[in-house]
Amino acid sequence: MKKRLFYLFALICSMSLFVACSDDDSTPADYSQIIQDEIAGGYKGELKVNVMGQDMPSAYQKIMVEKASTTAINLFITDFAFMGIPVGDVELLNCELTPNGNAYTFTGTTTVKVEVAGLDADVEAQGSVANGTLSLNLNIKAMLGSMEQDVKVTFAGTKLTGTEKTGADILTFTFDNTDVVTEQPVINDDNTITFKVVEGADITALVPTITVSEGATVTPATGVAQDFSGGPVTYTVVSEDYGKTKTYQVSVSGLQNVLSFSFDEWEMVDLGEDYESYYSPLPLNLLATPNEGAQLLNYKANPLVGYPVVIEENGYEGKAAKLVTRDARNTMAALAKAYITAGSVFTGSFEYDMLGALRPGGALKMTHFGVVYDKKPLRFKGVYKYAPGTPFIRTVEGVATETEEVDECAIQAVLYTITTADETLDGSNIDSDDERIVARARLEDGTAKSEWTEFDLNFTWKDGATYDAEKTYKLAIICSSSKDGANFNGAANSTLIVDNLEVIGE
Repeated sequence: MKKRLFYLFALICSMSLFVACSDDDSTPADYSQIIQDEIAGGYKGELKVNVMGQDMPSAYQKIMVEKASTTAINLFITDFAFMGIPVGDVELLNCELTPNGNAYTFTGTTTVKVEVAGLDADVEAQGSVANGTLSLNLNIKAMLGSMEQDVKVTFAGTKLTGTEKTGADILTFTFDNTDVVTEQPVINDDNTITFKVVEGADITALVPTITVSEGATVTPATGVAQDFSGGPVTYTVVSEDYGKTKTYQVSVSGLQNVLSFSFDEWEMVDLGEDYESYYSPLPLNLLATPNEGAQLLNYKANPLVGYPVVIEENGYEGKAAKLVTRDARNTMAALAKAYITAGSVFTGSFEYDMLGALRPGGALKMTHFGVVYDKKPLRFKGVYKYAPGTPFIRTVEGVATETEEVDECAIQAVLYTITTADETLDGSNIDSDDERIVARARLEDGTAKSEWTEFDLNFTWKDGATYDAEKTYKLAIICSSSKDGANFNGAANSTLIVDNLEVIGE
């Protein structure tokens, strides 16, 4: 029995030896199925380049492998470059496979013409493929003039599943630093991204929010602070399959001026014991209100009506300006047929004249709209809330009548030309002086807004008018709780709250 088992074991061993050694010319190797099932396809990984012993920045790369024959493969590297020289596509053809344990090794050679450099580069390749991974070493020799360049390239990649996305685009690029960035980035067709900032602003640590094609990655990453003060910053997007790389140059395209009013600072004005004191928004040399003229509403011999402009403690950010239309029918202002006083805040000054206030239309002349402005205005921005009041009081031929009308607010910015610094438009002509007014940004929807509502309005220029740096201009920002308040038409207690007003110019 033992002798029979011995013979059987010897027979099995001899058969195994025969199979392992039966590699003669009559039965050539055939790796077709292995190539098809395990080797052929795309591989993505990191490609490292060393030029004359100096490491270059690594790059993401996709290498395609396909069947060349039953025992060989072709490899394709697209858009290869080193030292800023675009080599182009590298093709390694008919690389014979040699089994090595669980792996297959291969070698190959090729010559690549580098058109931009006017040279030929000889490429020697060695690599292996196993278990869904590809390793490749390239030795590239090229002559640049009389100098031979020795370039060594290594690649280690994993096989793609075929479901990876191929897009490599920046879809959106924005900044949250809106106090610095006046115009959000624009993605241009030439792969540049440009934006505008405030003059003199610190742009050494701006943090962009970036979205890219599905599955793609971007470097530097979204949310990472960047210094844009030294010129364009390069952003590189690589598709999920590493088959496409796209670079974008992001830079500041212009500096802009921002005239802004936060309404966080106010100054109390004491008119003495005969009048109720009031507050004015700062800076006083730029901002004005009709509060001074509202003395006639708050004279001690009359019921205290309240001033048309007061502090709103709970603004959009910090404090805000609350503009309230006051019913003036039972005050001394009624002597001038001024039956309502609309709340308003504006750039310019309020020039109080008690005798003038008692004359019909005299109050309109007190509002001197506008301050000297030496920029080209582009946009008018801000936030507001609005609640129409009741009753609506309409002045018809000097008589106050209550109607069912619904009040609306008014928010606008007006640019007009002047010949002397003391020249000004006022409440009587700010909407009608077509000769001097050249541009306007106006909120068209003056209806109720119970929540904070943002506006961002472009300046519209009068037909034939353009900005001329040789001319002198004034800019009037005007907000009113009743849009027809200049004609003493509006609803009692209509309330407009404004905050963070800005005019952006360049």
